[in-house]
Amino acid sequence: MALIEGFRVQNYRALRDVTLGKLSSQQSGAPLTPFTVVIGKNGVGKSTLFDAFGFVADCLAHDVEQACDMKQRGGYERLHSRGTDGPIRFEIYYREAKGERPMTYELAIALDDSGRPFVESEVLKQRRKGQKHGHPYPFLRLNHGKGTVWAGEEEVEEEEDDEDDETPGAAGQRVEEDRSKAMVELTDLRQLGIATLGTLKEHPRIKRFRDFLKGWYLSYFYPDAARSLPTAGPQKHLNSHGDNIGNVVQFMAREHKDRFKVVLDRIAAKIPGIKSIDTQETQDKRLLLRFNDGAFADPFFAQQMSDGTLKVFAYLLLMDDPEPPPFICIEEPENGLYHKLLEALAQEFRAHATGKKNAPQIFVTTHQPYFVDALSPEEVWVLEKGADGYSVIRRVSDLEVVKNLVEEGLPLGGLWYSDYLEAR
Repeated sequence: MALIEGFRVQNYRALRDVTLGKLSSQQSGAPLTPFTVVIGKNGVGKSTLFDAFGFVADCLAHDVEQACDMKQRGGYERLHSRGTDGPIRFEIYYREAKGERPMTYELAIALDDSGRPFVESEVLKQRRKGQKHGHPYPFLRLNHGKGTVWAGEEEVEEEEDDEDDETPGAAGQRVEEDRSKAMVELTDLRQLGIATLGTLKEHPRIKRFRDFLKGWYLSYFYPDAARSLPTAGPQKHLNSHGDNIGNVVQFMAREHKDRFKVVLDRIAAKIPGIKSIDTQETQDKRLLLRFNDGAFADPFFAQQMSDGTLKVFAYLLLMDDPEPPPFICIEEPENGLYHKLLEALAQEFRAHATGKKNAPQIFVTTHQPYFVDALSPEEVWVLEKGADGYSVIRRVSDLEVVKNLVEEGLPLGGLWYSDYLEAR
């Protein structure tokens, strides 16, 4: 499963320049962990950081102009950091699998002469096979929709200094690379180049990144959506709002019956007061969730269950998807949950992010110390507001005092509650 090792966002609301993890240009930092949590006070930019991931995904699913207007973002002018120059920029540094060469995707969005947002530049680059040092080479480079793209798996651009290289095979390699190199010009400057070129068979590397980005799951779950009764019909994956949870249960019960029984029993054990969970098929072939409380003879249906119970069920069902998304982003999962359940939920997230070969990477924002108690300093980042009003971020493991206290057995959430994680 692909893993994001670093993410940088510039000129996006309060995030004038924020970097998490390791980038191709910043190799000194440690990469992001499979389970990463961002904490901070209200108003420091946690929701903006969550939305930055969603914005990049929306740019692919729609286009950059629609992405600026979606989800109450209010358009490019409201997204662009006040008092700053330059376009909105994003950089994603990731590996397709452990041991694979890292790849970097860079995206810049600006306003055109008519005042509409467009893709100013787009780069996808990777080091050549066997190359351990030096800059990665771009096999996609677009500026205002025009540029070059390399086909195939290995052919990449040569350095200019290599033009005089007389080593055996160098000329032949350049000829092969010239054949794989093509000039392109996009007709729609609001569409990402990877959205178009990633559909072509001759660009497998672009396709893999496009599919990775397309597979991101950002949770906008709300309990009332889970209480709805959708039209009957099995669906493989939970959608971002969770209103198809009954369809997913129907699919799991039909296609993964034994696995689903294990999942339901395990989830029931995580929810206080729930003895078991099963399903009931209605006359119109819909599948209702039944939550059995040991104190009552008759079960409760999803429409009668608390917000917290539905939320935990949705999260754990998402984790147990037979084909989970590569990247899961959840904002403040603690809302509506009993505080003693939060540490167990955090442990469950970590177990799913680290316990399987094709495990998803999980990114969470929270302001609940009980959730943070289950975390290690390497997994936690603190987001704060700087003196200039823009967000700054620090990894907790960079705070030696905090690391030492955690090693002595003090819970990280308690240290946060006591202001040990705040800037001094």
